[in-house]
Amino acid sequence: MKKGVFRNFCERAEEDLENGTDNNFLFVIDEINRGNISKIFGELITLIEPEKRIGAAEAITVTLPYSGDQFGIPKNVYILGTMNTADRSLSMMDTALRRRFDFVEMMPDSGLIREKVGESGSIEGFNLADILDAMNERIAYLYDREHTLGHAFFMNNSTLADVKRTFENKIIPLLQEYFYDDFRKIRAVLNDKNGIYITEKETSVHKLFDTKLSDGFFSNSENKYALKATASDEEFKKFLSGVLIHKEANES
Repeated sequence: MKKGVFRNFCERAEEDLENGTDNNFLFVIDEINRGNISKIFGELITLIEPEKRIGAAEAITVTLPYSGDQFGIPKNVYILGTMNTADRSLSMMDTALRRRFDFVEMMPDSGLIREKVGESGSIEGFNLADILDAMNERIAYLYDREHTLGHAFFMNNSTLADVKRTFENKIIPLLQEYFYDDFRKIRAVLNDKNGIYITEKETSVHKLFDTKLSDGFFSNSENKYALKATASDEEFKKFLSGVLIHKEANES
């Protein structure tokens, strides 16, 4: 038998409290909604309430079932659970847990890109913050706001090659999942008007099927879309320049 991570953490916080140093301790549980809430907290669910903490007016402790030791949570311990609302697993959250946490929504923040990436969010003249905002507005319109792209995609980008890898290896594959390979919508989100990644071609059904089989089921020709996995550097620059819709282009 050995002490768990959370118990060791709380004991460190309690020692600090007893020494009068008054430091705060933050315990982070990533993707908390994917965990087994009963196993994560168990009988501790009551102890995390502010008024039940050690050092609070109504402090209580519980007897741990295996060791028989008394255990409580110090008032200087803060628990932060992160989750992604897009995966729709919020419904699995225990009601008791919901009552004991404040819920703070963290939506994509392009301002962080302007602060941390390139020159005010621009790399080689392409403003990634504006590009993120434009794509997210389209995703919110075509899908919903909970599936918008996070600013983290671009935070570690320092060159145009990094941006190209981000689009080809992360953003475009994610859009394929979001829209179930509906390339018309993916193309609309990217505003890929030049057909750099989403290409369109007219296909004659009579070249694929016998006339007796195709009549009544298909039109004589249908436009089909295909995804190009990668583009040249020059093509990518042309693609990036088209993601944003400029007022001059609309007016013309």
